[in-house]
Amino acid sequence: MAMPGPLVSSRRDFLAYFSALGLGGTLFPGVLWAHARYSDITAEIIAEAEKVAGIELSVEQRSRIARDLTRNTRSYQAIREVGVPNSVPPAFRFDPVVPEAPAPPAPKAVVGASARPRGEVVRPADLEEVAFWSLADLGALIRTRQVSALELTELYLDRLKRYGPQLECVVTLTEERALEQARRADAELAEGEYRGPLHGIPWGVKDMLAVRGYRTTWGARPYEDQVIDEDATVVRRLDEAGAILVAKLTLGALAMGDRWFGGMTRNPWNLEQGSSGSSAGSAAAVVAGLVGFTIGSETHGSIVSPSTRCGSSGLRPTFGRVSRHGSMALSWSMDKLGPLCRSAEDCALVFDAIHGADGKDPTAVSHPFTWDPTVRLEDLKIGYLRSAFELERRGKEYDDAVLEVLRAEGAELIPFELPDRHPVNPLSIILYAEAGASFSDLTLSGRVDLIEDSAWPDIFRAAHFIPAVEYIQANRIRRLITSELNEAMEGLDLFVTPSFAPNVLLMTNLTGHPAVVVPSGFTEAGTPVSISFIGKLWGEAETLAAAHIYQEATGHHKERPPLFS
Repeated sequence: MAMPGPLVSSRRDFLAYFSALGLGGTLFPGVLWAHARYSDITAEIIAEAEKVAGIELSVEQRSRIARDLTRNTRSYQAIREVGVPNSVPPAFRFDPVVPEAPAPPAPKAVVGASARPRGEVVRPADLEEVAFWSLADLGALIRTRQVSALELTELYLDRLKRYGPQLECVVTLTEERALEQARRADAELAEGEYRGPLHGIPWGVKDMLAVRGYRTTWGARPYEDQVIDEDATVVRRLDEAGAILVAKLTLGALAMGDRWFGGMTRNPWNLEQGSSGSSAGSAAAVVAGLVGFTIGSETHGSIVSPSTRCGSSGLRPTFGRVSRHGSMALSWSMDKLGPLCRSAEDCALVFDAIHGADGKDPTAVSHPFTWDPTVRLEDLKIGYLRSAFELERRGKEYDDAVLEVLRAEGAELIPFELPDRHPVNPLSIILYAEAGASFSDLTLSGRVDLIEDSAWPDIFRAAHFIPAVEYIQANRIRRLITSELNEAMEGLDLFVTPSFAPNVLLMTNLTGHPAVVVPSGFTEAGTPVSISFIGKLWGEAETLAAAHIYQEATGHHKERPPLFS
């Protein structure tokens, strides 16, 4: 996620408003919690706080508001004493659906990925070759019993042990659980029971999702020994699909960046470079062939950014399509879980297993997912973010080449622009405010300072100075932008854009639109670059189909980092 700009003009203003709101001395050295708890807020304090709040008051108004804020500080203290767990959501939720963007109708027919003819898949002489194979091909080996689930699981566990330390991408191996699952998967196949295309496929999960019996560290020192006694919904659904969990993978501390309490997760193409984040281990592990697929998350770029750096294919689903039950909450109205894989088609297979309501995440909804890999580009209405492609910048040649490929494959690209009636970057306070609330207990206890090499401690502290009125106003503007983006996309199935074009990443994360990011080439230094396909709400199938066609035409996703192949 992006770093915030300054929220106050000076330390003096910061501390004045801090005192006015009654925030504790555990947050900043030199600020007395006792003063805020037991002393009245004065008119003089209010006068200083006005600089942060952006309002001007008369002397009489300051006196009256000082009395109100004194009462408020007692309410704040009572609320803080409750100690609300991170897993408890607020009593309101973001809904990306607006009148002009209704949910799609149920499909007349569903074509599964397994229905696509693949030709004969044969076990290679060197089994380690399959470490980089697609899920469909791995599934064919398992289904035809040329390779057992136990063999495949042991192969990936061995690679995790060999290469995981180099990449610093593994928090915990779930070896005992994995071997038990693998034996069960083989026994089911022997009895003629086949759960589907993920049956017997080893995978890894970002260590912000709970797995019963194992640590869930959130990548941060204060939670290094945390054990949550349940399986996240996504973990449970993949268990039911027959997939085999082999590892809990790294994330930047509390879902920012690639630095966690054990070090920095590395880019498989350049070990001197971080993997970006926050789905750092998820991207690195799948690209290095340490797992068949992974699950990551995105709030503001945490699937798109590491996929770009490492060369994985990532799907950020529509907000609400995948339950977040059992996952760390950073921003209740922006967090999304999605797969990071070796191809867009692999992402479709995994998404098909994990999407839908579960009755536990109040934002999770069920909508049909129709994955048809036989779709043609001429069947889709595809826009391109013209101003972004025309912008002179480093890497422009890679993006321009994407458009040439799409046109050669039959796409009629339609010029498209993002709505620009309202500011986007200032709406970052939505994320900061919700993150501050998610980790308020950590901040107030002072344990937030255990997180090293991270901007989170100051972001969490600053979040206590975001007025509730401004947070609500920002969400009202967010609603306007959501409507405007849906209006701008009317008649389109998706649009293609440079992954980090101005406003795209934040805007589409705020509005909840899905994105598929795939590698689009390699620099002279041998590291990947990416392109993004942004879909309409609920448009994962069309967006994945366009990315899949692009990948079939180019093959960038099939390249392997030399150190791990």
